Amino acid sequence: MRRWPVVETIPWLRPDRDDLRERAVAALDAGDPDQAAVVLLADADDWWDGEPPAAAQLRAALRATSLREAVDLLRLGRVGVYFLHRWSDPSWLAALSLTAAHPPNGRPVVDLACGAGHLLRHLVAHGQAEATGVDVVFAKLWLARRFVLPPGAPVALVCADLTAAWPLPPSAAPRHVACHDALYFLPDKAAVVAAALACAGPGGAVLLGHLHNARHPSGTAGLPLPPEGWTALLPGADAYAEEELTVAAVAGRLPAAADPAALARTEAVGLARDAAAAPADPALLRPAPASPLRPNPLYTDGVRRWPDPRWAAEYGERAAAYLPERWPATPGPDAPRRRLLLDLPERW
Repeated sequence: MRRWPVVETIPWLRPDRDDLRERAVAALDAGDPDQAAVVLLADADDWWDGEPPAAAQLRAALRATSLREAVDLLRLGRVGVYFLHRWSDPSWLAALSLTAAHPPNGRPVVDLACGAGHLLRHLVAHGQAEATGVDVVFAKLWLARRFVLPPGAPVALVCADLTAAWPLPPSAAPRHVACHDALYFLPDKAAVVAAALACAGPGGAVLLGHLHNARHPSGTAGLPLPPEGWTALLPGADAYAEEELTVAAVAGRLPAAADPAALARTEAVGLARDAAAAPADPALLRPAPASPLRPNPLYTDGVRRWPDPRWAAEYGERAAAYLPERWPATPGPDAPRRRLLLDLPERW
């Protein structure tokens, strides 16, 4: 019988990594969960081209006291920068906007390719009572559990490959299933969307965010599709242009669905199909009322500095529309919407 490791409460279910699975299970059998974590933290997805960290760095990461320290020790490179500054980038605002327009409305949330759990954290802060995050990379889920999600958050995390056997059991209750900033990487998109629809069930919702437009100069990463290719995957969905989703979030309003012309010229498409037509929840555009806010760490000595040239090239032009070059003398009540003040994790 095949045995699967569970480390930091995260089941690791990748079917194509038998050597890693056996080594992690052996470490757990030997009473060494740290060694099991080191084995799994070294794993990556098939797109990753970075140098793997040494075992000593991985063991040091287990003792990290902040998200910043951990992503550095894990040598996550551009992905680590993305995680650290996700709360500031335009695609995050687009994800909030799409979610506010088509909210969970009490249904369990399933976040596919959830990364380090940014969306899960936001929804839990807003009262989400049940959620599951799935990602193919254990290190991302480990970061979510250790540093991003609040202690005791009602979130199950599962390390699994969405292109393999579906990792979640069916449910009689409808679900709210989301996949942001990831589907364009997967080769068989139709199979993943079909599985997401089945997971959502009758009365459920499926949200697909930041789907790169193959016809846009900035949409070439991964395996993108043209807008009509994306909309064909989710017939009957409301379609949104990325730029409108971002602008709406900054303005504190719900987004307007896109016409074909807007979709044709957008950088990325957002899609949402909700069988229950749940009412919009504008509160999801904002940090939860109880969330402590801190100044955006992109500002040093009152001056905005992008984290690196790659981030600047991908997000800088659109982020500059809401993040001024210098910290304002009076941030004003719109500071959270403009990402000047952020609800960062305590151990950011």
